[in-house]
Amino acid sequence: MNAETSKASELNLPQAFLLLATNDVTGKPDIPVFALRTTLAGAILAELDLIDAIELQGKHVKATGASAETDLQHELELIRGKSRPHTPKRWVSMLEGRAEVQRIYEGMASRGIVEHVGERHLGLFRAVRYPEKDHAPEAALLEKIRAALSGPPSNLEVPDTSTDAGTAVAGTAVAGTADAGTSDARTADARTADADPAEAAATESTKPGDGAPAAKPGSEAPDARTTALIALLQASGLLVKLFPEADLTRANELSWDYWPTRAVEDELRMIRIAEQEAANL
Repeated sequence: MNAETSKASELNLPQAFLLLATNDVTGKPDIPVFALRTTLAGAILAELDLIDAIELQGKHVKATGASAETDLQHELELIRGKSRPHTPKRWVSMLEGRAEVQRIYEGMASRGIVEHVGERHLGLFRAVRYPEKDHAPEAALLEKIRAALSGPPSNLEVPDTSTDAGTAVAGTAVAGTADAGTSDARTADARTADADPAEAAATESTKPGDGAPAAKPGSEAPDARTTALIALLQASGLLVKLFPEADLTRANELSWDYWPTRAVEDELRMIRIAEQEAANL
């Protein structure tokens, strides 16, 4: 493992997403603020899920009781402290906000990855930017994602996600890819019945965990953290900006049906609907 890869592996998912979503020079988000905050909330859930601190039980997110060390202890305690469990979408709406974004930025600034730059406007208002200071972590992230997206052609049809509320949010290009793959897709039951036992076992072994994005059979599976990051980038609409030539079918296969990003997509869809209704008033 080289130094750049080591630095990237030290980033949690919220940090990795926020770093990729921020313009290196201006220090401002490259996506709308509402999409940044919402996806960051999903990244928090995804990180806690990856370290087994939380899990999806039925329709609700619940703490597992595991004592994993995390930079997201504040958020984990919020989930643990709730007397009544909430759905993933509810937690996304509760965790999205300016305070969470700033907390993650400041954590990276303290490590010298980004720089805290304050600006005064008219002597009264203060805006903060976080331009990049050390490019090595982002470069390593981009390389890992590029490698994951450039795998060999898949043996699986793209799952039918055209009726999923989140499909429309991920972007027109992504939705179009999913629709194209569903025209000749078989049902999950049919695939299970026809699958060779050895192939089925191999497919199962590539899954990073229950509810996590499924890795593609027939290729070297990317690690669970990279796969989850791809799912988050796709949900926010940032993936096609970072990798305009990427195989979106491959991205769909890696990230489909991942519960933290389904929650992000549902929340973004509701925000966009509300904005459209407000514009029509």
